Order: sequence, then C-alpha cells, then structure tokens
Amino acid sequence: MPSFATEVKNELAHQKPARKECCRRAELAALLRLGGQRPAESPEGSLSFVTENAAVARLVLTLIKSELPGVLTKIAVSRGRRLKKTNSYAIMLLPSPTLNNLLNPADKGGRHKKSLDRYLVRRTCCQVAYLKGAFLARGSVSRPTADYHLEIATENQPLAALIRDLLERLDFTPGDSERKDAYVVYLKEGEAVMDFLGMLKAEAAVEAFESAKNLKEVRGQVNRLVNCETANLQRIGEAAARQMEAIGKLDKVGLLPTLNKTLRETAAARRNNPEASLAELAAILCVSKSGLNHRLRKLMELARG
Repeated sequence: MPSFATEVKNELAHQKPARKECCRRAELAALLRLGGQRPAESPEGSLSFVTENAAVARLVLTLIKSELPGVLTKIAVSRGRRLKKTNSYAIMLLPSPTLNNLLNPADKGGRHKKSLDRYLVRRTCCQVAYLKGAFLARGSVSRPTADYHLEIATENQPLAALIRDLLERLDFTPGDSERKDAYVVYLKEGEAVMDFLGMLKAEAAVEAFESAKNLKEVRGQVNRLVNCETANLQRIGEAAARQMEAIGKLDKVGLLPTLNKTLRETAAARRNNPEASLAELAAILCVSKSGLNHRLRKLMELARG
C-alpha cells in the first residue's frame, strides 16, 4: 500500500501543467533544485533528477520538453534492493545553456548570478508553483489519521530559507529544523496542512483530511461524553456508598426501626438498590429527586449523631 505522501504526489503530478510559462518554469526549477544531483563521472554541467515516483518522473520530462527545448535527456530505471524493492527513476539532463540559464541565470550585465531562484517567484502564482515542485521533489505528509505533519527537506540552508520565506509570504507559519543530512521546513497545524494542500489543488487529499478531522471531532465528543458519564457514575457510587454506610450504622445501633415510615422506606430502598442513581431511586419511591435528597441527608445526619 502506497504511503499517503505518495498518493498526494500522484494526485499533484497528474494535474495538467500550469497555463502560465512563468509558473511552469518555477515548478521545474524547484523540482530540479531539490531533486537534482550532480552525478559523478558525468559531463560538467549535467544534472540528474532522481525519484521513486513514476508520475513525478513523467511530469519532470513533460516540463523539460516544454520549458527547456533542446536539452538532451537520458532515462534510467533501477530496481531497489531493499524490502520494498521500489523502482528508482533517474533523468539525466546533459549540459545545456538553456538548463544553465534556468538554474544559474546571470543579471543583465552578464557578470553576477541572480539570487537563488528568487527571480522565478516574484508573483504569487509562481510562489505556489515553486512550492508544488519542492513538495513533489522532497516533500512528505503524514496520513490524516496520524498527527498533522507536512515537510519539505533540502540539502542546503539557503534553499530552506527560500522555502520558508515563500510559505510566510503566503500567510503560513512554518517551523524549521536541521537534521543530520538535511534542512527541513515544516507545517504542524492541521488547518495549515489542509490549506497548503488546498493551495496546490490536491482536492482528494484535502477531502481525506476533512473526513479524518470530522472523525477525530466525533471521537473527541464521544470520549468527552464517556469521561463525563464515568465521572457521574463514580460520584453516584461514592454517594451511594456513604448512604449505605450511614444506614448500616443506624441499623447497628438500633435506631433504624425507630425512624418514621418515610425514612425506613427510603433506607430499605437504598439497601435494595445500592447502585441506583438518585433519579432511579426517586422513581422507585415515587418521590421527587429533591424530596429523596432531603430524606437521604436526614438519614446521614442521624447517623452522624
């Protein structure tokens, strides 16, 4: 069974490419930036995009064809050796000025490279597209039934800073952490995770989160009711035990037979129904709850002397 993150990526990767060229380029840049590797023993300037998701690999090929015309690619598929034995897809992009211009553009003077991909994300639509590419390349999200957690991992701090900045520009409040081999930007709030997936138009994923959220709320209400009922039963049991103790004390000292008929009937009813609630005992005696409560208090006062 595929992970929930895989399901979400499949949904996103099967969407039609963005209509705007700027968004397609931003998405492709994020995919290559986070999922790309500089392979050893390959021509300088080449790049290899690696993923275990076939749908993501197809999307990358589609975007390369539309946004990087003339860039030659080689595709390799390898079988994993671990227990899952999942396929790994590697797309090799051979050196090209077009590829270099996407990931390492120079300014108008041709002397200085522009700041890391920020020239691609000036517009809000491009910021969303970039985050989509980043998530497809190195993102993960927990199943809705588990604790809420969505993250994007990067191999360098400047790229993590860019992703965090984009999320903040789009009104999210991300956290970040540094692991042994990665810088991670994450969202932990349920609403934030749902909003992020909704922003990327992952409708099936959002629906799964909403269903899980509703189920959690129902379970929470049931748990609260059960806890409340348990507490009530405990109070009823404790009160009944005190009443039984008082009645036993009155009987032991010989006072119970001397009480008036109403109190004797109340004592007998409690003894015969030790687990009954006040309402149940009142129904048995055909008296109001307040009237029964008064009688029981009287019995306890007499027992105290």
